[in-house]
Amino acid sequence: MSGVWQTIKGYIWWAYPRGSLHYDVMVTLILLFIFATPSFINYHDAPVSYPLRSHHVLVKPDGEHGFIIAVDAREVSGRSPAEQQASLLRVIEPVVGQVKIDRWSPDQDERGNVVSYRIWVHR
Repeated sequence: MSGVWQTIKGYIWWAYPRGSLHYDVMVTLILLFIFATPSFINYHDAPVSYPLRSHHVLVKPDGEHGFIIAVDAREVSGRSPAEQQASLLRVIEPVVGQVKIDRWSPDQDERGNVVSYRIWVHR
C-alpha cells in the first residue's frame, strides 16, 4: 500500500524524470484534461460581450482645434432643432467624448431627403 502512496505522491510533486512511464502518464492526463473537459465542464469564463452600437459616425479634424463629424441621419431623432442637437450629442459623445457643438447642418440627397448631418465641434 505504501508503494501506491509513493506513486501518487510522485505524481503530486512531479517527481518523475522526463521520459519515464510515470512522466508520460502525467503529461497524458494533463492533455486529456485540457482537450476533453471543455465538452462537459462549463467554467463560466466566457468573455463579456457588449451590444454593438449601430452608430455610423465619421470624425475628421477641421485643421484647427475641433472636428467635423458626419452622422448618419438614421441615428438622429427629434423634430425641433434643440431635440436634434441633443440627439446628435448622444450619438457623437460615446465616440469623441464630451464636446460642444459649434454648428451643424443636414446633408440631403438629390430628392431632398436628409441622409446625414455634418457637425462642427470643439472640446
